[in-house]
Amino acid sequence: MKNTTKNRNNVLGSIYIINFLVAFSIAIPAYINSTFLKEYTTEKFVGIIYTVGSFLTLLAFIYIPKILRKFGNYKTVFFLLLLQAILLLGLARSNIFLLIAPIFIIYWTVVPLIKFNLDVFLESSSTDETTGRTRGIFFTSASLAWVIAPAIAGIILTNGDYWKIYIVAMLFTLPVFYFLRTQLKNFKDPEYDKVPFFNTLCEIWRRKNIYKIFMTSFLLWFFYSWMVIYIPIYLHEYLGFEWSALGPMFTIMLLPFLFIQFPAGRIADTKLGEKELLSIGFVIMALAVMVLPFITSTSFWIWAGALFVTRIGASIVEIMTETYFFKKIDGTDTHIISLYRNSRSIAFIVAPLVASFFLYFFEFKYLFLVLGVIMILGLKYSLTLKDTK
Repeated sequence: MKNTTKNRNNVLGSIYIINFLVAFSIAIPAYINSTFLKEYTTEKFVGIIYTVGSFLTLLAFIYIPKILRKFGNYKTVFFLLLLQAILLLGLARSNIFLLIAPIFIIYWTVVPLIKFNLDVFLESSSTDETTGRTRGIFFTSASLAWVIAPAIAGIILTNGDYWKIYIVAMLFTLPVFYFLRTQLKNFKDPEYDKVPFFNTLCEIWRRKNIYKIFMTSFLLWFFYSWMVIYIPIYLHEYLGFEWSALGPMFTIMLLPFLFIQFPAGRIADTKLGEKELLSIGFVIMALAVMVLPFITSTSFWIWAGALFVTRIGASIVEIMTETYFFKKIDGTDTHIISLYRNSRSIAFIVAPLVASFFLYFFEFKYLFLVLGVIMILGLKYSLTLKDTK
């Protein structure tokens, strides 16, 4: 029993390290992607590029359970990480839009698939009784990367040298191969369910609480997509913040993910249920983002503080959504996990299209007022969830 527990802890420790490295490779270019693309096209077309990449991700997730049954999770993630490294190098070396657009689209497709593979590793190596704690550590490891990455990006990014960011991101993928080879090569795949895509949709619809948590995940990713694409453009292009300021600002913004998610996961395991905390998170998100259009100051600290509050709400919603969902499923439910992870892709399809529509009628800054109103819809789903406790 002790050896089993020790082995599980070793595997979990390796997964946390891999998660940090992968998260850093994703995080360091995350907030510069939209401004990088805008160097070669218009604001509206930037959104279209994200939409196309997300649509391809949606298709990829339909086939991922079949791929796992054929090749296994280890081989699949190994190939995807290699592809990610090559694509990051391609973004660093390309300066022609006809090359940059397809490379970015494929990169945008690959990233969520890698995160899905890590979910399979984690879910197969943990128990339901510790889901909140395990997920809390898992997300805290990623949050640490997301907090550090923008500050480093702000230091590196001078004179529009975006290529440096993509090189650093690529370098952080390299240690992942070592941990995969040494710690997870002998990973035993669970029996992946063979459930057609539309049957999965019907199953989620029948399982009302799974459907509701799917919708909260969709709204959370809708928020992320809107903010990741449009906040850097707004602050850099409209308010005149340089990346030397935006990097530290985004680091401050992301601190709640580092400090809130692990204790919130423990609270969900031992005291309150996910329902209450999820609802509080949506209220904070909605109110905080609705304030943004009315901030006329260009003070670094005012904007850092305002963005910080938006992520207090988002960090609570994220860990509660993850904890609830993974208490309801197990490692064999890859068909449900893949569709759940597709909430990101669906959000990145829908959000830029909705934003592009509103840009025809409103000033750029009022996009965030619209986003706040949409976030209030989260209460419709969170307040009607049945707690796991």
